[in-house]
Amino acid sequence: MGRRVMAALAAMLVGMIGVAAVLIYASGADARAVEDQRPQTVFIAQELVPTGTSAADAVAKGLMGPTQVAAKGVPVGALTKVDGATGKLVALTDITQGEYVVASRFGTTPTGAKAIQVPDGQVAVSVALTDPGRVGTFMTPGSRIVIYDTYIPLVPAKGTPPGTKETQVLLDDVLVIAMGTTSLTPVAKVEGQAPAEASGSLVTVALPPATAAKLVHGIQTGTLYAGLSGTNTKADLGQIVSDATLFK
Repeated sequence: MGRRVMAALAAMLVGMIGVAAVLIYASGADARAVEDQRPQTVFIAQELVPTGTSAADAVAKGLMGPTQVAAKGVPVGALTKVDGATGKLVALTDITQGEYVVASRFGTTPTGAKAIQVPDGQVAVSVALTDPGRVGTFMTPGSRIVIYDTYIPLVPAKGTPPGTKETQVLLDDVLVIAMGTTSLTPVAKVEGQAPAEASGSLVTVALPPATAAKLVHGIQTGTLYAGLSGTNTKADLGQIVSDATLFK
């Protein structure tokens, strides 16, 4: 009799343990299901995000923006926030429209020969200069330069023969951001990609849009020459030197 009671109690105990295990598993499964469905913020490219674009600029310009997706649908390594630290990072390659933005797509050095960083609110313009016109090999990315323009005025000064050339400072305190293919932001080498041919005479500068238009016009109509600026150098923007005044 005692053995039958003990066997019955043991069977009941095993059954209770089984029921408890099922309940615990079911509870955990419910929790996992809820966690999988919990909305999480990720970023998606609304438009093409070009190489070299900072994360902060991409958000500000509407190139990418946050969206809510279920946690189980979040790609591994997805970018979930753009703050002071991540906002300064730049796109290492182009990010196409519709892509979930992965954090690893941003870094400090863009990849590819076309990568160049242009200061916010400015325009990059390239100009071909002779060796003397770019101060030989001494001009480098980061240099500050003065750009001179030699041209033939449409209306010559009084007493000056037609066709007399004049030289004047076109732009003062201009930032050089690239020389040939060498830029302020080094371009990372891409495996299997041949390096672009450098053109040492090609100087790329960064300018506000209105000032950039002046440089483009000068490129089309005159002959440009550049000089390196020293500390606290201030060029006379109003000075005009011509054939008639050169030795006065």
